[in-house]
Amino acid sequence: MEILKRAEDNGLVHQITNIDGEDKIFAICNCCVCSCYALRTSQLFNTPNMSRSAYIAKVETDKCVACGQCVEYCPSGAVKLGQKLCTKEGPVAYKKQELPDTVKWGPEKWNENYRDDNQINCYDTGTAPCKTKCPAHIGVQGYLKMASQGRYQDALKLIKKDNPFPAVCGSICNRRCEEACTRGTIDQAVAIDEVKKFIAMQELIKENRYIPPMVNQIGKPYTEKVAVIGAGPAGLTCAFFLAQKGYPVTVFEKNEKPGGMLSYGIPTFRLEKDVVEAEIDVLRQMGVEFQCGVEVGRDITLDELRRNDFKAFYLAIGCQGGRKAGISGEEAPGVHTGVEFLHMVNSKDDIHLQGRTVVIGGGNVAVDVARSAIRAGSSSVSMYCLEDRLMMPAAKEEVDEALEEGIEIHNSWGPCEIQSEDGLVKRVIFKKCISVTNSEGCFQPQYDENERMTLECETVIVSIGQSIIWGDLLDGSKVQLARGDRAEADSLTYQTEQPDVFVGGDVFTGPRFAIDAIAAGKEGAISIHRFVHDGQSLTIGRNRREFIELHKENLVIPNEMVSGFDRQEADRVTGIDPTTTFHDVRLPFTEEQVKAETARCLSCGASVVDPNRCIGCGVCTTKCEFDAISLFRELPEASRMVKSEDKMKMVLPYALKRQIKIIRNKNRSV
Repeated sequence: MEILKRAEDNGLVHQITNIDGEDKIFAICNCCVCSCYALRTSQLFNTPNMSRSAYIAKVETDKCVACGQCVEYCPSGAVKLGQKLCTKEGPVAYKKQELPDTVKWGPEKWNENYRDDNQINCYDTGTAPCKTKCPAHIGVQGYLKMASQGRYQDALKLIKKDNPFPAVCGSICNRRCEEACTRGTIDQAVAIDEVKKFIAMQELIKENRYIPPMVNQIGKPYTEKVAVIGAGPAGLTCAFFLAQKGYPVTVFEKNEKPGGMLSYGIPTFRLEKDVVEAEIDVLRQMGVEFQCGVEVGRDITLDELRRNDFKAFYLAIGCQGGRKAGISGEEAPGVHTGVEFLHMVNSKDDIHLQGRTVVIGGGNVAVDVARSAIRAGSSSVSMYCLEDRLMMPAAKEEVDEALEEGIEIHNSWGPCEIQSEDGLVKRVIFKKCISVTNSEGCFQPQYDENERMTLECETVIVSIGQSIIWGDLLDGSKVQLARGDRAEADSLTYQTEQPDVFVGGDVFTGPRFAIDAIAAGKEGAISIHRFVHDGQSLTIGRNRREFIELHKENLVIPNEMVSGFDRQEADRVTGIDPTTTFHDVRLPFTEEQVKAETARCLSCGASVVDPNRCIGCGVCTTKCEFDAISLFRELPEASRMVKSEDKMKMVLPYALKRQIKIIRNKNRSV
């Protein structure tokens, strides 16, 4: 039973449940579609009924929340994500797989790409936008439903199947799930991120943390060691999923503590550091080893690690350097890059600015810099950026918070010179920006040189981008660098020209958000797991990232589904001026707010089973935590065992019956 349970946990159980017939057949084989010849044959020839049991899986749509677990583990591609809401034309009709008992079968019906096609997540009509738009494709509907039922621990487990840092993301995520939320087309999107934050905070205040168990096919830890270089969100996520698989993982971080930009680049008033440390502590309890204060390339090389039996490397050092504007006076004391300044703020409690501060830049990092400068003692803070207010890259919510805190934002201005007197910054000269991009949409700012502005100040912080600092990490390596010093790698597997080196996060994509790095970290772990087991393809069945959003403009949403509560808003700590503290004054939702907010979810996605593809193995039923998918008896004749000498007596009548059916279908089509 232990072996069978382990196989089930890994999604490998092919269960033939013909147990209620006269001869009571019951068989289980611990196989998956990649190794079971019966399944491989039926999938290759597109004849899933060859390996079907007497049962078919069916979904109770009202219970289904499109979390996608049944889809992920289905070995035959019978379950895909669809939608629950009707379209203006009526209920969605889903195409079914043809079967060879109704049409003439031949090579044109076969599917040599079944190992990829069986991994397709969605029907073409699409599914829930929240899951689709999230880079990590978290089962949003699922954890909202669990939260509505008070199943907070279950909700946390569901989130951590794809995102090991829900508390972090609850504080800083850019909420693409909410931007896409179907409810947002009616009134306001569901406050998904706030619910996730509440779920995660429930765990942080408990003495006993949820530590994901090790799940692999051998039931014991692997011996192959893996090194992760960089302890930011991408590296930590990769380490998390490798540790969950049972690998001994060592994370090397050049700073004094892990977290990367979570620890050193995001101000505490947006992300409390004890939250970061608490979620990283889960990795320690999973067996991940951290070596901080160690810079790979300087203190130890990749070749030395190879000699110490490390079999694979995940490089996720991020964009830890700032960029200058390339103007006169940038080297003067009192001029900092945004990344440098935030690192100082997050490393020192006693940092203090005097006088007026000018922040150059209009992105989220620039807003963080400006709000940090206010808290660090600046008498006034003003931001200057090339873009107009509508085109500013910073999130509207962050811009609004900056304005509330008295920060002035000046749009359509670019710096041309920083002037100093007596070794100290004295002023910045700006010129009017009349366009940021050219006719092809490429970055190519144009200025009106005759319109200028001079601003007196004591500190200038340039926050216009980030850079990658490789140091000596790649010495002797075959890893190639692309534009912006980003590492070149396969976009599907993240493998570089050096076969045992994989990359992820900002070092591959350039600066993005934490959730993007988290999504990349999981994919990196999948590739490394396959790589260290010789012979496994890094590419087959890797199209799990391809989701399709349903057509929101073509939905019919009953009025009763959108009545009730308005969107809940998180409260703040009262009696505290937020500009006087580096601590986060935002409060999580109360339990009552969570109940009200989760009730606003339209639950627009649902899993849909193609009965012609289902083989009745039952794996999907072991993964569903909502009892939404079950097996139902469909083929009573399959439960009878037949002696070999009697088989032809049954085959010949069946063959004749099949031929008649094919002729009838052909005549109908004509």
